Amino acid sequence: MPFGGGLSARFGCRIVIALSAIVMGLSLPFLVFSTSMPMLAVGLLLLGAGGGTLDVAMNVQAVIVEEAAGKPMMSGFHGMFSVGGVVGAGLISLGLASGFSPQACQLGITTLFFLLLALTALGNLPFARKPEGERAKLFVLPRGRAIVLGLICFIVFMAEGSVADWSGVLLTNYRHADPSKAGLGFVAFASMMTLNRLTGDLVVARVGRKRIVLFGTVLAALGFLLTCFVPFWPVSILGFAFVGIGLANVVPITFTGTARQSDMPPSQALSAVSTMGYVGLLVGPPLIGMLAKSTSLLVSLACLAGACLCVATQFRAKEFVET
Repeated sequence: MPFGGGLSARFGCRIVIALSAIVMGLSLPFLVFSTSMPMLAVGLLLLGAGGGTLDVAMNVQAVIVEEAAGKPMMSGFHGMFSVGGVVGAGLISLGLASGFSPQACQLGITTLFFLLLALTALGNLPFARKPEGERAKLFVLPRGRAIVLGLICFIVFMAEGSVADWSGVLLTNYRHADPSKAGLGFVAFASMMTLNRLTGDLVVARVGRKRIVLFGTVLAALGFLLTCFVPFWPVSILGFAFVGIGLANVVPITFTGTARQSDMPPSQALSAVSTMGYVGLLVGPPLIGMLAKSTSLLVSLACLAGACLCVATQFRAKEFVET
């Protein structure tokens, strides 16, 4: 991911999207056809490299399209990302339930993946804004406003990952909900996040980015507090829904702000901010678990409420005031 922005600036995100998607697509069969651990490791390595580069290049492309359109579009793009996850998992589940083997299901998904890539590749715009008077660097460290934006993404992704990994534990171990209801917290969170991302662009156009982030992070903080301090499992599920509503559009708005900051070239800043965000997704849930071991899960999740409020204090720059 740290190289995705530099590659997009140097060679154009249209080429980077196509090549990284091909690498990602070719890695998919490894996941079900591997006959040894080294073979599986190679597949996962290609999947991570292709997917990480593709994620950054797609966000660079989204920034270009949003600027060319002259209207908010980023939330809708991230909403379709969420829809893709649901559709992909649903198709695999449907295939397995219909009696197809995992290998056949994965080959079907891979075929669909390459078909969609072929249909969309030529429609992508080639370049983001390049650095003035210098060759685009393949790797740079974040600086200036990009550091703050990266930390915001780190916190939001950490919160998302923590809901995914710990909501079921909280409902069953602390709220004594039936194990059949353990997944309802994440369902409420993910459903509200997807819905609000799909409608987020219209809300951004009417309300403005700053208000959405301010009210959204406060609502997310309230959701975590309800989840942690009201001892009834339906209220906990409502709290996770509030978190999904509140955080849904923070990352899309942050990426738009990353493209508008002037401390770094936009494509390189998007690389740095994306990488910091996904580090939060990776290390956040284990950090919550470590804190829970020394205190309790309720205390560690309540700390995320404070982190969400910290995000609200950072959205005062003009990049987020403009709609």
